[in-house]
Amino acid sequence: MAIQDIYPTALRLLGRPVLVVGGGRVAARRAKGLLDAGARVTVVAPVACPALHELADAGLVTWEQRTYRPSDVDGVWFVQTATGNPAVDTQVSADAEAQRTWCVNASDHEASAAWTPAVAVVDDVQIAVNAGGDPRRAMALRDAVATALETGDLPLRRRRAHRGSVALVGGGPGDTGLITVRGRRLLGQADVVVADRLGPRELLNELAPDVRVIEVGKTPGHHPVPQSEINRILVDEALQGHRVVRLKGGDPYVLGRGGEEAEHCRQHGVEVEVVSGVTSAISVPAAAGIPVTHRGLAKGFSVVTGHEELSEVPARADHTIVLLMGVGALRDSASALAGAGLPGDTPVGIVENGYLPNQRVTIGTLGSIADQAEATGVANPAVIVIGDVVRVSPFAPSHFKTADYSTTTPNKPRTTRVLTP
Repeated sequence: MAIQDIYPTALRLLGRPVLVVGGGRVAARRAKGLLDAGARVTVVAPVACPALHELADAGLVTWEQRTYRPSDVDGVWFVQTATGNPAVDTQVSADAEAQRTWCVNASDHEASAAWTPAVAVVDDVQIAVNAGGDPRRAMALRDAVATALETGDLPLRRRRAHRGSVALVGGGPGDTGLITVRGRRLLGQADVVVADRLGPRELLNELAPDVRVIEVGKTPGHHPVPQSEINRILVDEALQGHRVVRLKGGDPYVLGRGGEEAEHCRQHGVEVEVVSGVTSAISVPAAAGIPVTHRGLAKGFSVVTGHEELSEVPARADHTIVLLMGVGALRDSASALAGAGLPGDTPVGIVENGYLPNQRVTIGTLGSIADQAEATGVANPAVIVIGDVVRVSPFAPSHFKTADYSTTTPNKPRTTRVLTP
């Protein structure tokens, strides 16, 4: 059978009687697929495998425990033969042909009137692949296409009118490889992207030309688009029938105001999905080889955004403190922690532009880090890590535990970065 002889189509079998002849694993898989399509399935086989037994015991299929009879094909819409016996399969196929009923002959794909494709479902898209009667080849192709849809490498975006929705997607610390598969897929389906300044900005270049990007990025002390306006944009765009992705850096629920945006959408009847991201509070220190917890050094950590909250944080070197966007208040934060009793020689690491080509790591002590940051021009976006875990960093100098161990390591090549699983 040549590929030109095939006319691809899809059968709608909801509520219609179908026949499976055979009781092995192939017959069980085919019966399950037909059940998923809503068909009324009858299985004819003297012996059934455990999977078919389970379907029959649950009342999902009717099992005729006997050998095949030509009359079994009477009145059915579709036949699948999978006995493993070519003679029986050929007979079933011939009887179905006489009744003008489509039949898949598992023993002889060349003689089969129909082929069963390798199938995968991604969202509401069904992928069906035939590969010249080679099932393993078809499965490999199916999996490759499904993966490309899952990761956003193939367009999954709807083109006809649909109900609007909002997805709050955590894009991670900025590296395009650190967005989740779910986040990447939703980005590929978006009609509108409401984008922060941080996060995987390079992915915006991969969007279709007609996808609108609305910039709402903030910098410390400068919010050109206030949060109330961002909330309004999300709801208005969704109510117009658009699929909206709110692309954020890090995780939308870790100091990202994602909770406020989700609540506002729900209050206005807009469907909202939250896709967690790799938070910069953990991942950016990891880019510099700094774990936020480490056996023998720290069992816990706190994440804060400014020195005002530091009065509630344990002031101990064995409890890691992570400051997000805290460069401007670094001197005040260091003073607050010193006033709470944290020793001046407590290690401090600052990671600027984590995972980006211009990443820079600065390591010092609680007593010296503010002066050092000013002298070297440390700037946001940056994550500040305070505690003994900084000693683990491969960027820390060998004399780190001696009197003077302040250092700045600019523009380290990406290949030297330490990534944690």
